[in-house]
Amino acid sequence: MMEFGAAAEAGAISIPRTGLDLPNRLPYEKWVLMGRLLSTVHASSAWCLGDWLLHGETAYNGRYREAIENCSLNYQTLRNYAWVARRFPLSRRRDALSFGHHAEVASLADPEQDYWLRKAEDHGWSRNRLRAEVRASLNERAEAADVTADGADGGPDGAQGDAGRGRGDGIDLQLEITADRVKLWRAAAEQASLSVSDWALRALDEAARTA
Repeated sequence: MMEFGAAAEAGAISIPRTGLDLPNRLPYEKWVLMGRLLSTVHASSAWCLGDWLLHGETAYNGRYREAIENCSLNYQTLRNYAWVARRFPLSRRRDALSFGHHAEVASLADPEQDYWLRKAEDHGWSRNRLRAEVRASLNERAEAADVTADGADGGPDGAQGDAGRGRGDGIDLQLEITADRVKLWRAAAEQASLSVSDWALRALDEAARTA
């Protein structure tokens, strides 16, 4: 249980895990201040937890895992927060958009992140709307790539096949991948500090060895 900063000057204000315990004679101005503080905490908590974990990983090596357990925090949730925080330095975070907005585009390249966040801010998109717009764009891009691949194969029947696309001892494979799967793979590759192609090749090699 903890006191609520400056607003606690009005009386004993405690914050248990299950709610907020306010004194009966809390002045209106203090009550309004508390609402603003709570709103700020709510909006910034994911960012702050992500930054907190990133700092702990760098500064305290293995000891940060013990701290997480002592704070009753879920490690995987924190890892997700930290991944987004790492993708967006403080200078690139947009105050007008939520952490969730940033999370929707975190797997994209920096210029694409900025493009979509700027559009979301300019048009007042919700997180769900941003997700839908990004997904539609990725699907259109994938469809265009499929059409280009069909043309390179010598027609819709792909007469040249894999041999026609080979380069030396390698084979250029064309895959149809959903936007959700691309996003998942990018996140996994980022965690492993690899490009998506290198991560995918490693995953396929491991799967082949264990088959």
